[in-house]
Amino acid sequence: MAKYLVIVESPAKVKTIKKFLGTNYEVLASNGHVRDMPKSQLGFDADNDYEPKYITIRGKGEILAKLRKEVKKAEKIYLATDPDREGEAISWHLYMALKLEEKKVYRITFNEITKNAVKESLKNPREIDMSLVDAQQARRMLDRMVGYRISPLLWTKIKRGLSAGRVQSVALRIICDREDEINAFIPEEYWTLEAAFNISGEKKPLIAKYYGNADGKVNIASQKEMDAVLAELESASFKVSDIKKGERIKKPPMPFTTSTLQQEASKVLNFSTQKTMRLAQQLYEGVEIKGKGTIGIITYLRTDSTRVSDEAVELSKKYISENYGEEYAEVQNVEKKKEQKIQDAHEAIRPTDISNTPALLKESLSRDLFRLYQLIWKRFVASRMTSAKYETTSIKIDANEHRFTVAASKVLFDGFMSVYREEDEEKTESNRIVKDISVDTELKLDSFDPKQHFTQPPAHYTEASLVRALEELGIGRPSTYAPTITTILARRYIIKEEKNIYVSELGEVVNNMMKDAFPSIVDVNFTANLEALLDKVEEGTVSWKTVVANFYPDLDAAVKRAEKELDEVEIADEVSDEVCDVCGRNMVIKYGPHGKFLACPGFPECKSTKPYFEKIGVACPKCGKDIVVRKTKKGRRYYGCEALPDCDFMVWQKPAKERCEKCGGIMLVKGNKIVCADEQCGFVKNV
Repeated sequence: MAKYLVIVESPAKVKTIKKFLGTNYEVLASNGHVRDMPKSQLGFDADNDYEPKYITIRGKGEILAKLRKEVKKAEKIYLATDPDREGEAISWHLYMALKLEEKKVYRITFNEITKNAVKESLKNPREIDMSLVDAQQARRMLDRMVGYRISPLLWTKIKRGLSAGRVQSVALRIICDREDEINAFIPEEYWTLEAAFNISGEKKPLIAKYYGNADGKVNIASQKEMDAVLAELESASFKVSDIKKGERIKKPPMPFTTSTLQQEASKVLNFSTQKTMRLAQQLYEGVEIKGKGTIGIITYLRTDSTRVSDEAVELSKKYISENYGEEYAEVQNVEKKKEQKIQDAHEAIRPTDISNTPALLKESLSRDLFRLYQLIWKRFVASRMTSAKYETTSIKIDANEHRFTVAASKVLFDGFMSVYREEDEEKTESNRIVKDISVDTELKLDSFDPKQHFTQPPAHYTEASLVRALEELGIGRPSTYAPTITTILARRYIIKEEKNIYVSELGEVVNNMMKDAFPSIVDVNFTANLEALLDKVEEGTVSWKTVVANFYPDLDAAVKRAEKELDEVEIADEVSDEVCDVCGRNMVIKYGPHGKFLACPGFPECKSTKPYFEKIGVACPKCGKDIVVRKTKKGRRYYGCEALPDCDFMVWQKPAKERCEKCGGIMLVKGNKIVCADEQCGFVKNV
């Protein structure tokens, strides 16, 4: 009979861990949290020191009954939930729900599900860390306060089924702010000039870029300026004025954290943050490997640390030396220095055994699991390798007081790049280094290549760049990025097309209301400061009830103020000119999950509806009919002709009522300016 009981979170871990521990141990899963605050109420008493009220989660009674039965038999109980705040809180809730005060109870954690790690954790048990538990309780209560107090206001003002969240509302604000930047952006013209030179003995010409003059860089802003430069260079002689050779070092990347894994998997594998975390969870909890059984093949996936254990450092050094050569295994200390406290698993995401190469495990893994594991394995191996070395050559070419430059590089030693190259590395082709070139060499001009360009607006967020922004701003933590993005997608506040994220009309309405009524909740700095306070709770230097008590009264006052203002302003349905085909009444504009639509005011007697196309008072430049606000299948807004599909006119920005004074074309509204839709024209006017 088993003497010891080990309780883990996930059933997927049970089989793997039981195999390591033998017959003296019974291993059972809690299936995540077993207690939470009740869904039907706020769940804490603001008048009684913010004491939370916890109840058993519906559906967990049977699991708790089974655990209680095993608890009675066991001499010792080991709580082996995940090594982070959430895991610590689950252990504490299990301790309370199972009434373990009279039992021998130990808290154990392991960063990887391997035999050595699990057995080592049993040798080093500890007590439940209440500072970690308190930090999680505080986060849970702050999130609940925002969700439970503000969401009903969204139902009142906009529609039922919407939600506000402490982190999701800030994420939405960040996306909306970027959308405003893009819409207000006005392109500026600039030109580049390349010169091709023939060199004797070389098949391909040497390409140099226009730089300016000996005093510094000169920007060419128009065709007129470009023509003036070309005129001055027309009969000039070109001479090499300076050659500099040097060496450049490219350092290896850090091993993955939760954030960087989500970013790179999005860029390289086109995985959503949610998919990346789901697959990483499987790799961590254990997969069936031929000849080895079920084993966990990566370390814990929720971390913002880049530290690597001493044992893993030594094993990686040995593996790299044997498989790539000693010169590749000069392991450096690549731990990233961070201002904020490193949390959660305290070690980077890495393979549990570096000798489990992707090629070795390929047959045992599904396609997506293999691709993610390969990414993690390569990144970790690269992080333990030497830097890459380049020979660089910089050439200056002068002609008639104008200067061109050539930058060339050659790999001297590939180092970590023999294993891994980051997706967003520059993919520009470097010039070859011409051996026979020297100072005062006269060059024969082959041709000029002048090009017109326009500055581009900031890029739309992708899931990868949004995760990076949230991390840099200190919003949320590794475990919150994926659920935050998933929630605002599910609420249809944002739309994803290809990889880009766009704000929906519904998202704009919610964001504007949050900014007006709850400016501090959607303030980036305020939210980042709250995260820092939660870190201090984890450190044990700030009481969690102090954080909650300082937050709730201001929120409560803001909600009451907003409720009063909303009562004073009745949000009536806007009546349209469109007539109901069934009963003849004027239809009204309603909000649905996909935005506005027309509905008969006689509902429920008359259930007639129509799509709503908002006219903007501008005539289509192609056919003269009205331009209306339309939406793509995924809900992104654009402006198109009402005669679609007979007329295919469309633009992403709102057309202005005025026509261009310069070319007569259509103008677009960009913030407080209107701009000609034809970039070649470039006419701009203040509104």
